[in-house]
Amino acid sequence: MKQGNAIEVRDVKKKFKVYMDKGSQLKERILFRNRNRYEERWVLDDVSFDVKEGEAVGLIGHNGCGKSTTLKLLTRIMYPDSGTIELKGRVSSLIELGAGFHPDMSGRENIYTNASIFGLTKKEIDERLDDIIEFSEMEPFLDNPVRTYSSGMYMRLAFSVAINVNADILLIDEILAVGDVNFQAKCFNKLREIKAQGTTIVIVSHSMGQIEQICDRSIWIHEGHIKGEGSPRDIDRDYLNFMGEKRETDAEKADRKERDENNVFDSDNRWGNGKARFTDIHMEDGSGKKKTVFASEDGADICIKYAVKEKVVDAVFGIGIFRSDGIQCYGTNTKIEQFEQFDLEKDGSIKIKMQKLLLLPGKYTLDVAIESDMATPVDYYKDAYTFEVYSSLGDAGVSRIEHVWEV
Repeated sequence: MKQGNAIEVRDVKKKFKVYMDKGSQLKERILFRNRNRYEERWVLDDVSFDVKEGEAVGLIGHNGCGKSTTLKLLTRIMYPDSGTIELKGRVSSLIELGAGFHPDMSGRENIYTNASIFGLTKKEIDERLDDIIEFSEMEPFLDNPVRTYSSGMYMRLAFSVAINVNADILLIDEILAVGDVNFQAKCFNKLREIKAQGTTIVIVSHSMGQIEQICDRSIWIHEGHIKGEGSPRDIDRDYLNFMGEKRETDAEKADRKERDENNVFDSDNRWGNGKARFTDIHMEDGSGKKKTVFASEDGADICIKYAVKEKVVDAVFGIGIFRSDGIQCYGTNTKIEQFEQFDLEKDGSIKIKMQKLLLLPGKYTLDVAIESDMATPVDYYKDAYTFEVYSSLGDAGVSRIEHVWEV
């Protein structure tokens, strides 16, 4: 192993057998041997990377790409079919929280059992016991059987054991949403503290915010290969852009094209008298590049093209931005902006330039509309465009309000 490295993964391959119709009993397997058909699926194919001592690395990618398999190989829960994995120092894994917990044993007894699985001696557990109990905030329930715990209490105790092992390498798989909001903040602070102490951290998460807050580097795994590696802000953005494009299937594109060509409005998300219609809606960054993912403080342009079939008298253009849970984050139109009255008589385009989005991380949809006199819908297009926002900050709410602290 190279000096300064905590983890070295070299040319790792891993495949699984997926059975089509496997018999569950010996008799079935003997009588119906032809039913034991399977196919081999390569989950990881020639993956190599290093993690330096004290570095925090995030593994990202869509479901089934091989992230969790990589983490399980690092913990030696499973082994690669070929290639090598080397780790230096004691490893603690937050993958299967509470593995080894016995429901009839008390929380205190399970602390000793679970910590011993991580390789701690009884003396080491005694030294850390108070820290584990204090961190878990479970002292009033510690001598009760674990089967009486809620799922949240169970996870908190298990997390507290794993996080206080004082490992050289900490492996985490999608378990940072443990307990209530206060306990989650406590977990993040503990991870920052552990990182500051020089612990090597590898995290698997679908939360780009978590990755960017904790990690120095992101590794994007796609279909068993490393597709990208580098700064979380850059790799996470590329990954989100890729996923945004992937979500729009060929069928959806064809359906949208057919509706546009036939000038037929979808009653669920598009309506109006059709005198004018939108022909193109997208968002761009400051350089004019089409994008579906923006940083919270990025500027963004909403670009709209429209075609006119019949004159639209006293036209009004409007936009609305909605969060994925339906909350309207912003809305305006040319009447609110006090435009002088105008009619639409020929095809054209409009652009709404926003200096800074200042929306907090999440998925958003854009509504656009053309109305005529007396608020008659001409073309109201609901969920016309979908985009995502990410940020390295941890603000809460809907938008970031620009401000200055004076202490």
